[in-house]
Amino acid sequence: MKPRTVFREALNREGMIVAPGAYDGISARLVEQAGFPAVYMTGAGVSAARGFPDYGLLTMGEMVESAGIIARSVGIPLVADADTGYGNELNVTRTVREFEASGAAAIHIEDQVSPKRCGHLDGKEVTSREDFILKIRAAVTARRDPDFVIIARTDARAVLGFDEAIARANAALEAGADMAFVEAPETMDELSALPRLVAGPCLLNIVPGGKTPAVSIVEARTLGFKLAILPGLLLGAAVMGGDRALQTLKETGAPPSLGGATIKEAFLRFGASEWDRLLVRQS
Repeated sequence: MKPRTVFREALNREGMIVAPGAYDGISARLVEQAGFPAVYMTGAGVSAARGFPDYGLLTMGEMVESAGIIARSVGIPLVADADTGYGNELNVTRTVREFEASGAAAIHIEDQVSPKRCGHLDGKEVTSREDFILKIRAAVTARRDPDFVIIARTDARAVLGFDEAIARANAALEAGADMAFVEAPETMDELSALPRLVAGPCLLNIVPGGKTPAVSIVEARTLGFKLAILPGLLLGAAVMGGDRALQTLKETGAPPSLGGATIKEAFLRFGASEWDRLLVRQS
């Protein structure tokens, strides 16, 4: 069964899907090898991997390219950040078709004004509710595979308040979106109420240090969320681990141990045995 169908069927079953964030083929494989059922392509992580902050500086083509790299690196479903859809309804149509062709199982499209900002930063602006719904309708119409999941993200909480964010989420679901993503609820009361007030499955963005109160996976599941993403988990770990390794090298003059793993063992984690089988002659 293709990953997209697996993801669609998982949405129809009981329980919550947990998708840690990845930004390249290495991080995506780590998520898969750890046993998680899905992987999330973080726009912030992909931006950072290309040397930029999460200020909407990457193009649709760059984001789709990253989605394709991640999708081909793993066998689990990929949920991808498609930012604002990169323009009007025509741009959204192309965005959906390009991400679908990349192998992604799902994308989310938001109502921020372009260029967007990280959902947990100040200074966001959002479009009108009407323009947002036009984009969602265009996204739903554009998909060619009915298993491709459209997630409607609204950042209205920070700009227009919680009630407007809920209204936009429900309007997007009525327009055909498969899931709602109300970004950055700011209190536990809002977080608890969200799955009850939204008339469909909800995504929770778990961002330690962000605007949303910290909750565990167990708590998110109990509250009734259907999908939990953790965009910064591996990015943060990579930055901290890299800092420590470089500091060790600087202080001792020797690189830190790889935990006893050989180079061959490291390559095996990234598909070396599969490629070895393709060799007609072994040296």
